[in-house]
Amino acid sequence: MTVQETTPGVRGLTGMLDRVGSEALESRPATPAHPGPAAGAELQANAISAWFGENKVLDRVSLTMGRGQVTALIGPSGCGKSTFLRILNRMHELVPIASLAGEVLLDGDDIYAQGSRVTATRRRIGMVFQKPNPFPAMSIYENVISGLKLAGIKSSDKDGLVESSLQRAGLWNEVRSRLQSPGGALSGGQQQRLCIARSLAVTPDVLLMDEPCSALDPTSTRRIEETIREIVHDVTIVIVTHNMQQAQRVSDRCAFFLAAENTPGHIVESGNTADVFERPQDQRTSDYVNGRFG
Repeated sequence: MTVQETTPGVRGLTGMLDRVGSEALESRPATPAHPGPAAGAELQANAISAWFGENKVLDRVSLTMGRGQVTALIGPSGCGKSTFLRILNRMHELVPIASLAGEVLLDGDDIYAQGSRVTATRRRIGMVFQKPNPFPAMSIYENVISGLKLAGIKSSDKDGLVESSLQRAGLWNEVRSRLQSPGGALSGGQQQRLCIARSLAVTPDVLLMDEPCSALDPTSTRRIEETIREIVHDVTIVIVTHNMQQAQRVSDRCAFFLAAENTPGHIVESGNTADVFERPQDQRTSDYVNGRFG
């Protein structure tokens, strides 16, 4: 896909791709579930600004999301967190009037560089949405492998891939005897884990999660959080959440976004999760994480 300049230093973003192709309560454990070298990839945003038409929604956001870590994006509604998340795998360009400046590096390579393929980017950087979106008429089995066709990946052992993906998503034991049942017949929490399994089946380096638990009950939320901590050794995770307790439970690092009235969103503070919540450097961060606004 060709990236066109609409204003100096701003990339005009155009093009369409099926949104599905982008895919894929206690304190968290003190140590990773799988010790050893982390997989995944480092994702780095440098001076990202974003617009919808003439409306600037993000201003020079820079953030490094470390390999094999969970980075939580927190902040009030309307401060650009979800927009930033969608920029990270080129979904921002699905909006015809959207544009951006800056760069996003995946292990040092600019995903917006001229000639880079959007489908290849979205295979390496998957997305799980706020509302579970399995293909309702497809079976559980077909849902898991559907991403392979969208990504142009061939597998000689689809049965093994389905099992391993569902195991990593924490769903295998619940559905192993009914893989041919419709994915849409699962509960909301199971559907969300099915979407995670679908994303994991194409072996992404990064998994973006846009409020994945906001529509789920506490038990399902706990299962999703357990899944996040279990798979982070294999894939870098960036999650948008409005739940401060969840951010503390699942994330290694946090970035606090804020947008004052009639101004674009920006990062006020970022760092290790414990530091952001317990030793914030900015009073606005302290006020937000302690529930004084937002």
